[in-house]
Amino acid sequence: MTKNIVLWLVIAGVLYVVAQGISHEPAVQTVEYSEFIKRVERGDVARVQVQDYRIRGEDRQGNGFETVKPALPDLDLMPTLIQNNVRVEGKEPERQGFMTQLLLSILPILLILAIFIFFMRQMQGGGKGGGGPMTFGKSKARLLSEDQIKTTFADVAGVEEAKEEVQELVEFLRDPGKFQRLGGRIPRGVLMVGSPGTGKTLLAKAIAGEARVPFFSISGSDFVEMFVGVGASRVRDMFEQAKKHAPCIIFIDEIDAVGRSRGAGLGGGHDEREQTLNQLLVEMDGFGANDGIIVIAATNRPDVLDAALLRPGRFDRQVVVPLPDVRGREQIIKVHMRNVPVADDVNPSLIARGTPGFSGADLANLVNEAALFAARGNKRLVSMEEFERAKDKILMGAERRSMVMSEKEKLNTAYHEAGHAIIGRIVPEHDPVYKVSIIPRGRALGVTMYLPTEDKYSQSKRALESMICSLFGGRIAEEMINGFDGVTTGASNDIERATKLARAMVTKWGLSEKLGPLAYEEEEGEVFLGKTMSQTKHVSEEIAQEIDREVRAIIDSCYARAKQILEDNRDKLEAMAQALMQYETIDAEQIEDIMSGRQPRPPKDWQDPGPGSGSPASEGGSEPAGPRSEGPIGGPANTH
Repeated sequence: MTKNIVLWLVIAGVLYVVAQGISHEPAVQTVEYSEFIKRVERGDVARVQVQDYRIRGEDRQGNGFETVKPALPDLDLMPTLIQNNVRVEGKEPERQGFMTQLLLSILPILLILAIFIFFMRQMQGGGKGGGGPMTFGKSKARLLSEDQIKTTFADVAGVEEAKEEVQELVEFLRDPGKFQRLGGRIPRGVLMVGSPGTGKTLLAKAIAGEARVPFFSISGSDFVEMFVGVGASRVRDMFEQAKKHAPCIIFIDEIDAVGRSRGAGLGGGHDEREQTLNQLLVEMDGFGANDGIIVIAATNRPDVLDAALLRPGRFDRQVVVPLPDVRGREQIIKVHMRNVPVADDVNPSLIARGTPGFSGADLANLVNEAALFAARGNKRLVSMEEFERAKDKILMGAERRSMVMSEKEKLNTAYHEAGHAIIGRIVPEHDPVYKVSIIPRGRALGVTMYLPTEDKYSQSKRALESMICSLFGGRIAEEMINGFDGVTTGASNDIERATKLARAMVTKWGLSEKLGPLAYEEEEGEVFLGKTMSQTKHVSEEIAQEIDREVRAIIDSCYARAKQILEDNRDKLEAMAQALMQYETIDAEQIEDIMSGRQPRPPKDWQDPGPGSGSPASEGGSEPAGPRSEGPIGGPANTH
């Protein structure tokens, strides 16, 4: 506003001065002073008007002219004019008006002031670039008014318990007196904890949308800059802005960037980040009152946050936003299907049962991938076929049909994946085999995918041993067909995962009868949290050797068990490998046929490529990372 006022004043002053300087008199001839004197002496001049040094006149023919008298005394001018019968008229010297004098005197000051204000606004980020050198201490929080937030609880699905937890915040922001009459105090802060993609940020926006209050959104990394004191200044500025808009919500995403335990890191910590955290602690619960301001933060690493940040009075409660269960996944899928034209054969319940361990972001990606598949096929509706293809792509990776490998390597991959599938099908408490493929996907030459029939939150010792058996199935199948010298490097990922499982059973989960229910595993990464500056050894040399022997015993037992299973089912191994060579991908129906001793039926979408068709392949290096694995909940994949 100030900048605009000054600018218009300057423009008005310039226009006024220019208008005053414009002469409305007709143009006249300008002559030299010496020529003017000669004309007077010749008697050609009829009349003159004298004003200071300017002389205007007319000749005998009525033509006007003007001249300027030199700044030298000319005492003979008046006698010469009178002698030659020239009518002489005097005129007072021009005097500038008050307004003109005032404008001319203050115009330089106004110009200097306007230039100063312009550069100050540029330094403070007033331009389109935003963020000049004077804005380091200003908060970068983005303010969304109640009219800009369209998200409500109807857009959040699959986290019903978390929604109930934060419902109190909405009721308080709508009607504070309801709680204050009974002496209740609303929580100062709410920390949302959950895996990536579970909807923490979406839930925070829904709270603001339901409460119809201003919503400040900022990331934890926005507080810290290279300049000392900037983070603390931004925290102060953010809370000052929030006080002006109270009641309101401040949402800090990824708060672990600024709220990490003090003293963390090598060398004693980062003073600038700690100053920012200290200022945040004071603003949330210090001497000053911040009534009506609710701080909501989100993180997937609550273990690294400072204890002072988590105490009551700051973050009074932690709301866990977990991975959705089967009912939650179905609701989330329905939410994301609102804007997608789906066919009548699409069953959200069936999709939810087939996607255990998926987060809300994963399910959104699933629906999007299905829509993209339908668009590539020029379809008007998204059918169940596209959802199945999208699920396969997310679980097992994208197909690489352009790769070509030899029949020998393709056959070896088929035996490898058949070994995984057969053992996974026979051992107890193992997830059912979902699909087996020898089409290269992602970084894997082949994939055996398992999917649990229901959500799992823990695993038994029997299930873990069955998992180790199935991991070794591929290597054992190669050894049975090609001999020990023909075993390839494709089982490296399987061996690594089996070893980690066996060691965790002994050192972490207490599933060893000899070593008992003790935790022998050493924590890693503590030095970066500032808790310890060196790793402490918790086990003796004798116990370490005993751990190695117990891990080896588990591996040897599972390996022998898996080998016996495959030897007893050699005919099924051969049949499944041949089915994979023919169809490249088989699912649960074909696997059931093979395990029952029947001829496997063709897959639903299989088309006979005919003779001379190419084969998928790879150029060496069969040491892929496995596709998606969600630990105890998700369906692990065995890859070659």
